[in-house]
Amino acid sequence: MRERRVTVPFSGPGAGTAPLTWGQKAIMRDMRATGWPHNNSGAHPLPEGVTVAELAARLGEMMCRHPALRMRLGVGDDGEPCQVVVESGEIDVEVTAFDDDVDPAEVLRHSHKIWFEWMMTPFDGHTPWLVRLAVLEHRGRAAHLVFAVNHLVADGTGTLLLMTGLGIGELADRRLDPDAITALDLARREQTPEARRISDGAMRYWAERLRDLPRATFGEPRYPEGRLGHRYWHGRFSSSAAHLGVLAIARRTRTDTARVLLAVLAIAIGRATGVDPLTTNVIVSNRFRPGFADVIGTLSQNSVLSLDLRGTVDEVVARTRHAATAAWMRAYYDPDQLDRLIASLDAERGHPAAVTCRISDLRFSTRPDAEELADGDPVTEEQVRAELPRTFLSWDGHLDAMPDQLFISVEDRPGTVHLQMVFDMAVLTTDQVETMLHAVEEVAVEAAFDPTAPAIGPTSPAAPRSS
Repeated sequence: MRERRVTVPFSGPGAGTAPLTWGQKAIMRDMRATGWPHNNSGAHPLPEGVTVAELAARLGEMMCRHPALRMRLGVGDDGEPCQVVVESGEIDVEVTAFDDDVDPAEVLRHSHKIWFEWMMTPFDGHTPWLVRLAVLEHRGRAAHLVFAVNHLVADGTGTLLLMTGLGIGELADRRLDPDAITALDLARREQTPEARRISDGAMRYWAERLRDLPRATFGEPRYPEGRLGHRYWHGRFSSSAAHLGVLAIARRTRTDTARVLLAVLAIAIGRATGVDPLTTNVIVSNRFRPGFADVIGTLSQNSVLSLDLRGTVDEVVARTRHAATAAWMRAYYDPDQLDRLIASLDAERGHPAAVTCRISDLRFSTRPDAEELADGDPVTEEQVRAELPRTFLSWDGHLDAMPDQLFISVEDRPGTVHLQMVFDMAVLTTDQVETMLHAVEEVAVEAAFDPTAPAIGPTSPAAPRSS
């Protein structure tokens, strides 16, 4: 391998200083709680004919066009972090050239190695910016591109929007709104009385759901030693049978798959832990709000909802439909104001309390496909049974810090319910979590063709368990 850097100058409008946006404050809290850099990163094969010079030019145009890419963190007059957008500067494209006799599969593996390293590694020391671009050359052509953006610059959708400037990604053909608000202007807007009223309304909603919380969703630590010296464990679960079950439930109940899947996850958690009702945080993208669709920035924030898990699965889905709508409407607020509310409620209760369960539905490209399938031909029991042997569960290792006792993310994978789960081994056992993951499939399969299927009840032995 031979490495070099191509330096790209840039200059653009929109320079200035402003406080962090509410979304940036939210992700910074997660960064501090976990110690992770929270970078969005990925590797992408390149079509024939694309050159390093062309990609460098595209990156330069992006830096000029999007002030968010020219952002650095600063400290405001109040001593708090702020965003500082500069007018001009230089950025490097990191190029790695491979000898012709290197196997193309090895070049591909190296691109995946880079994107994973960049996802987990702070950008400090590598670049003055919160964005990185690498190109892998092989046999006379640019073969792969690796692109990474820190979450303070853009959330997942914002990163896909940025990638349109490189001509890659799921939104490559999308034309962005040239008048979309910038992160600097958004932060200034969030200081206005109109925005403060939105945050005030969210606080009234949060207060109703936080006032009577227990100390933690799943209780006090019972196994402080964790496992093999680590407290947090990470696993993956995939079930195409659960996916079909969710489609069938969505069709019958006339509910979108996001709310059905949220209900199924909540029931599975309740079956494994006995927690009912379940109060959980959900991560909400605020891009449904007017004027936010094409913003290059971080617009995802936590909201909270409580679900009564008694009755049938269909009844829980109906409750979730209403509860989730209210939660999504109250997910745009000033995190500093929420911190003050929580401190006030803790003082009122006489002890600190927190929601320590969090669910994130990350489906972007596959969710519209799922909604279309739910409206299409009915799912059959034969289809579901045929998918049961494909279910898998794997344990992938430990993490050293998490703000939650249980964190579940629904990954953007077609034709399956693919879950990433991190849990606190001080309060949950691996047997409980394994029961929980398999219960996701069991609940979806049980309720797919039976509107009277109970939510909290004995789990079904129908789904085989394999690791």
